[in-house]
Amino acid sequence: MNALDLAKSAYATVGTPLRSARATEYEVIAQITRRLRATERRRKDAFPAFAEALHDNLRLWTTLANDVADPENRLTPALRARIFYLYEFTMRQSRLALGTDAGVEVLVDINTAVMRGLRGGGEDA
Repeated sequence: MNALDLAKSAYATVGTPLRSARATEYEVIAQITRRLRATERRRKDAFPAFAEALHDNLRLWTTLANDVADPENRLTPALRARIFYLYEFTMRQSRLALGTDAGVEVLVDINTAVMRGLRGGGEDA
């Protein structure tokens, strides 16, 4: 093996490719969304797991809201405002779902729409 071969093997991909920030965001939202769906189905028998999934979803949206509230955020002002509105809606809907039998389908729909936008690659998708 020569020096070039050694360099190639040293810097070669080691199994798991690095993810882009967009792909990481997508995966986090997808995991939370799956948990929301799964725990809603058994919320009467496993309410703490349901409440935890709602809490994690709200933490996600709080993080997104904080991000778009930052003046350094490079998204358009209109998109930033829409994301912040979705945070406010998610907060209200989460409280409703915790206190009543209200479903989380609307929260799942919002997350799914965001994932579609992340997958599509467009800022306004």
